[in-house]
Amino acid sequence: MSTETRTWTDAARVRFSLALRDWSPDFADAAIVALPPGAPTDPALWARTIFGIRSMPGWIRVALVVRQALAPLIGVRRAPRDTFAVDEVVGDEALVSADDTHLDFRCGVAVDADARLVRVTTGVRLHNRRGRLYFAPVRLVHPVVVDQMLRRAARTLTPR
Repeated sequence: MSTETRTWTDAARVRFSLALRDWSPDFADAAIVALPPGAPTDPALWARTIFGIRSMPGWIRVALVVRQALAPLIGVRRAPRDTFAVDEVVGDEALVSADDTHLDFRCGVAVDADARLVRVTTGVRLHNRRGRLYFAPVRLVHPVVVDQMLRRAARTLTPR
């Protein structure tokens, strides 16, 4: 049995998600939910809803408050209010990006109306020891946090 190492070309990364367009990540994950019947297909609206404080589950809002309080203790700046603003929309995907001295973050929110799916792809590039220290606990909870935020957004955007 042969073992083959595959690397993604820049085109393949972009085709998958804008979140992977700028660089090869040190961490990446994706979460997918079914697009609810009648829900909007605007990826920027989905991104704003996913990252909107009002639509986030309460325990995630608390975690963000704790992050803002603890991050400076390891030399990481508090996140500005517009950290999760939509920076760009290309086709059916909105991109949220934030760069800092400890890490770079990209999140693509794509809505595939034909397949009836919404996908959130995250890419993180770590810069230094501070970034690795900061991201160690985040890495553990990130998939659960994104899944819960995406599911809450789906409920919020489902017509009643």
